[in-house]
Amino acid sequence: MLPGKFYEEIQIGDERLTPRVTVTEGHVLAYAGVAGDFSPIHMDEIYAQSTVFGSRIAHGLMGLSLTDGMKVQSGFFHDGIALGWTWNFKRPIRIGDTLQVKFRIADMRIPRSRSDMGILTIAIELLNQHGEVVQEGEHRLMVPRKPDAAPAEAI
Repeated sequence: MLPGKFYEEIQIGDERLTPRVTVTEGHVLAYAGVAGDFSPIHMDEIYAQSTVFGSRIAHGLMGLSLTDGMKVQSGFFHDGIALGWTWNFKRPIRIGDTLQVKFRIADMRIPRSRSDMGILTIAIELLNQHGEVVQEGEHRLMVPRKPDAAPAEAI
């Protein structure tokens, strides 16, 4: 298991900023290879200059992938199992942008089916170097309870 907090050590309203990452050409090329998305808006600068964006942009889902990675790198959560995402794309991510995630625990509960785990609802913003929200949404994450935690009433 990763270092970080168990369910009982987390409170609604807890908020953190993650480490940052600067988006590089390598990120875009690697993501295109993994996703199989070689759209010209991501790969062809001449084409991209003719679009509303004016230059190449990173894949939207690459932003979500980087968000999840930065969340893990934050070291806040002891471990976790992703249950789902609700996600919105607000602004383009450009090569050279430096991104950081701001997350806040919005809700938490212990499920009926897994009293050894807790479910967190996390409000997340992906910010660029100008403090602009480029992507945002909610993430549901199942995290372990302390091994000696007494069973709590599940909802």
